Amino acid sequence: MKKIVLAYSGGLDTTFCALHLSKELGYEVHAVLVNTGGFSTEELKTIEERAGSLGIASFKVLDVVETYYQEVIKYLIFGNVLKNQTYPLSVSAERILQAKSLAEYAKSIGAKSVAHGSTGAGNDQVRFDMIFQTIVPDIEIITPIRDLKLSRQEEIDYLKKHGVSMNFEKAAYSINKGIWGTSVGGKETLTSSDYLPESAWPTQVTETEAKEITITFEKGELVGVNGKTYEHATDAILEVQALAAPYGIGRDIHVGDTIIGIKGRVGFEAAAPLVIIKGHQLLEKHTLTKWQMFWKNQQAEFYGNHLHEGHYLDPVMRNLEAFLQSTQEFVSGTVRVLLQPYRFTLLGIISDHDLMSNKFGSYGEMNKGYTAEDVKGFTRILGNQTAIFHKVNGENE
Repeated sequence: MKKIVLAYSGGLDTTFCALHLSKELGYEVHAVLVNTGGFSTEELKTIEERAGSLGIASFKVLDVVETYYQEVIKYLIFGNVLKNQTYPLSVSAERILQAKSLAEYAKSIGAKSVAHGSTGAGNDQVRFDMIFQTIVPDIEIITPIRDLKLSRQEEIDYLKKHGVSMNFEKAAYSINKGIWGTSVGGKETLTSSDYLPESAWPTQVTETEAKEITITFEKGELVGVNGKTYEHATDAILEVQALAAPYGIGRDIHVGDTIIGIKGRVGFEAAAPLVIIKGHQLLEKHTLTKWQMFWKNQQAEFYGNHLHEGHYLDPVMRNLEAFLQSTQEFVSGTVRVLLQPYRFTLLGIISDHDLMSNKFGSYGEMNKGYTAEDVKGFTRILGNQTAIFHKVNGENE
């Protein structure tokens, strides 16, 4: 039997793939769950038990949460990356690292084939395939859902026929959970007009009283929450998520252009990413210069789009990461955040590197670094070229 490494999450699509690859195609299936922070210990145990019931050869969990942060997430924070000013790349970012980890694992066990449960109408198929063809170019890529053009109902019918037990009502929604957010897809997101029902969101709203929290950054990285310092930024991210998610913060529906050229719509729940990104962005407004902000915004938007479309291994990404890292030297301080049901408010920042220091003046009130005559001369020079243009061309206007 030929070895095949299957990207396995225990959901509907990958459960179908595991059964189909072993029973219908005769592969020796080695299911691998690449954990990017979306699974509890109990969930991993349940997934392992289900995998074992499918007759596969092996099941393995690769914990890459810390690697995911160091290689991807911290640069998304440095760049305040939100696709179309909305989506924090919750799934697209983790797919890159999952594919990279799977490719390396396939090489380690000598597998000649890899499989994933992507459909033929989304971005994930491109992300997985691009990483695989770069790292393991000679490997065979099998994609049962894409190749058979299956609907979710057809997958459910197949699994029921083979006696697979799982929550098929929950399986009506495609949920991908990771430390950097959770995506939710269902019949509503296939339309342009409908919104996801309350029951579809993974985290229900249980907090109603407003609560102020603080998040602390050091050189652009999240290091503290509510005065507590964390050795690992991933633990701080999880703490922000635990505090903010019960308010229903971070819910939205992203609409964008897919890699394959069609418009796509997906719901997402990303309380921690949005609070952290917006808090970090506010701190940068206080600690970076105008031109640092300008150029960083340009580079970060390209970085996010290139990552979203699967180009993580393009060497230009390492160049951009070096640039983003260099901008964070003085992005240190604490951000005050007010959490309320379905929203949050950035109250302000405290930083030793705050360029809004009143030592140099108070905006709209008083200056301390120049005189009124200085401003008159500066303004005359600043507007000189525009004045000349209108003097020369005034008769033609």
